[in-house]
Amino acid sequence: MLRRAVLLALGLLPFARASMAEVRRWSVDPSRSSITMRIRAAGLTQTGRFEDWTGDIRFDPAAPETAQTTIEVRAASLRMNEPALTARATGPAFLDAARWPTIRFRLTRLERAGGGFTARAEVTIKGRTREVVFPADLRVTGDAAQMSGGFVLDRAAFDIGMQGPWNALMGRQVRVDVALAVRAA
Repeated sequence: MLRRAVLLALGLLPFARASMAEVRRWSVDPSRSSITMRIRAAGLTQTGRFEDWTGDIRFDPAAPETAQTTIEVRAASLRMNEPALTARATGPAFLDAARWPTIRFRLTRLERAGGGFTARAEVTIKGRTREVVFPADLRVTGDAAQMSGGFVLDRAAFDIGMQGPWNALMGRQVRVDVALAVRAA
């Protein structure tokens, strides 16, 4: 009986290896990728872009649900549409980039939904982790892929800008949009 089980397992081993081999690592093309944010402040929409980040992306194009993605963003790399806003946004009252240098995004699940996907991820800012769920798009052409999606964060959940006079002037919702151009490594 044991011998039969071992032979069966050995017979299936090549298939297991073949399916595992399909999950590939993908390299981000920074010149065609972006992580941006926008927020309402004092009645205006303020926009920003993170300039320094890395992505560890792995998935099987035939089974995107297998995706494993972690993006690490250097908080101090945020550039707002005005230099004075950049200093405030990365300073102690907001992202506190000196104390909390890394923002982390980790995909926990990707499910097919209509013609696209629903993504579940954990976002960690200032040591606080919250789940986000959002629609995502993935288009694969050979060894190249484009992924995009956007979600809204409540800045209070991460204690971003909640003290001081700016709190009353800023919206609580921060829209984050991610667009990735990747190539199979």
